[in-house]
Amino acid sequence: MARANSPDSSRSVCLSRRSGETLTELNVGSQAPDFESVDQNGNKVRLSGFRGKTVVLYFYPKDNTPGCTAEACSFRDDMEPIAEAGIKVLGVSTDGVNSHKKFEKKHGLNFTLVADPGRNIIDEYGVRGAFGTARRVTFLIDHEGKIRHIWPKVSPRGHSAEVLEKVKELGL
Repeated sequence: MARANSPDSSRSVCLSRRSGETLTELNVGSQAPDFESVDQNGNKVRLSGFRGKTVVLYFYPKDNTPGCTAEACSFRDDMEPIAEAGIKVLGVSTDGVNSHKKFEKKHGLNFTLVADPGRNIIDEYGVRGAFGTARRVTFLIDHEGKIRHIWPKVSPRGHSAEVLEKVKELGL
């Protein structure tokens, strides 16, 4: 269950997720759930492997669709200031390694795409949509692995600029 976010930083968004048989919530300030999967090159990726860095963990429905392509290209085009800020970008969808590799090559993407065909990560983060794909949700995770901001509904175009602004605002 997503709660509406307000610009007021004293309020937070929470997303319900299933953990075993219990329903828990991810909130701003919560520890981001660790996960292990593979990227577009077949390399193992663990969220905990990025400790010490700020991570943008963004979920999107499907490779090579108009909105998902616009969002990915937004991050690609803003990678220089993103990298200068020490931020790592991880895009997650239920597509597999081969689909991610084609998506990366077709659009010249310069960040990690995480494959989640088993839907374990999207379920852990509470972002599974009606059709079994990920909803467009972004988590900003600090160097200690804590969630610092959640965008529960993302407009794909220009989202990377919005993320950079929040990083600056929070001093990450």
